[in-house]
Amino acid sequence: MGQVSGENVSKNTGASKLHNTLVYMKQHWQLYLIFMLPAFVLTIVFRYLPMGGVLIAFMEYNPIRGILGSQWVGFDHFARFLSSPDFMRYLMNTLKLSVFGLLWGFPIPILLAFLLNRILSSKTKQKIQLVLYMPNFISVIVLCGIVRILLSPTGMINSLFRTNINFMTMPSAFRTIYIASGIWQGAGWASIIYTAALSNASKELKEAAVIDGANIIQQIKAVEWPAIKDTVLIQFIMSVGNIMSIGFEKAYALQTDLNLGTSEIISTYVYKKGLLDGDYGFSTAVGLFNTVINVILLISMNKIVQRLNEGKGI
Repeated sequence: MGQVSGENVSKNTGASKLHNTLVYMKQHWQLYLIFMLPAFVLTIVFRYLPMGGVLIAFMEYNPIRGILGSQWVGFDHFARFLSSPDFMRYLMNTLKLSVFGLLWGFPIPILLAFLLNRILSSKTKQKIQLVLYMPNFISVIVLCGIVRILLSPTGMINSLFRTNINFMTMPSAFRTIYIASGIWQGAGWASIIYTAALSNASKELKEAAVIDGANIIQQIKAVEWPAIKDTVLIQFIMSVGNIMSIGFEKAYALQTDLNLGTSEIISTYVYKKGLLDGDYGFSTAVGLFNTVINVILLISMNKIVQRLNEGKGI
C-alpha cells in the first residue's frame, strides 16, 4: 500500500508541475514568441523558401525572365545528364571518394575515443585532445594550400625521400590525398561525441572486468562498446545519408587539369555548369539528382540498421 501511495504522489506531483508549466507559458506567451520568432523566420527564409528553386531543374531557366517566365522542359535535364558519356565517371568518382572516406575515416574517431579513455591523467588527456582538435579549425582552403606545398616537387615529402614527384598531377594519388587529409583534419574533432558517450560507461563494471583479468579488448567489448553503440549507429546512418555530399571546396581546391580523371565529382561539375557556364537548369537538375540519391541511401541504411539492431534506428 505504501508503494502504491508513493507512486500516486509522484504522478500527482508530475501532473501538477506540467500544469503549472503550461499555465506559465500561457500567461507569458509573448516572451516565448519573442525568443522563437527570429529562429522561426530564419528557418523559413533560408531553409524552406529556397526549396522553390528546385523548379529550376525542370526549366530552361533564364535569370531575366525568372521562374515564372522560363520555358518548362520537364525531365530533359535529367535525361541529358544520365545519358552523358561522363555520367558514370562523375558518379563513380563521387561514390569512391565517399565510400572509401567512410570506410577509412569513420572508425578512426572511435579508436581515438577508446585510446583517450584509457589515459588516466586529465592534464595529459587535455593536451592530447587539444592537439587532435586543432586541425578542425583550419580553413579548408588553407588546408589545401598546406597539402599542395607539402606534396609539391620541392615540398617536404619529396625532400624527405629525395624524389621529384608532383603528386597533385597524379590521378591515382588524388583519392589518397583527399581522404588522408580529411582524416587528419576531422578525426580528432569527430571523436568528441564518442568520448562524451564513453563517460557513461560504468566504472564499476570496468573495475570488475579488470579484477576478473579481462584484457583491453575484452574491457572495450564488454563495458565500453555498449555505452557508445547507439551513438555509433546513429552517426553511421547519418554518414551514409551524406555519402553523396562531398565538400565542393576541398575537391575543387585540390583539383588540377591533370588529375581531373579522379577529382571531377558531381559537386564540382554542378559548380562549373551552373556558375561558370551559366546552365542553371541543368546544374540544378544534377544537384537535385544528387540529393535524391542521398535521401534514398539514408532511408535504406536506416531500415537495414533497424533490422540488425532490434528495431533501433534514427
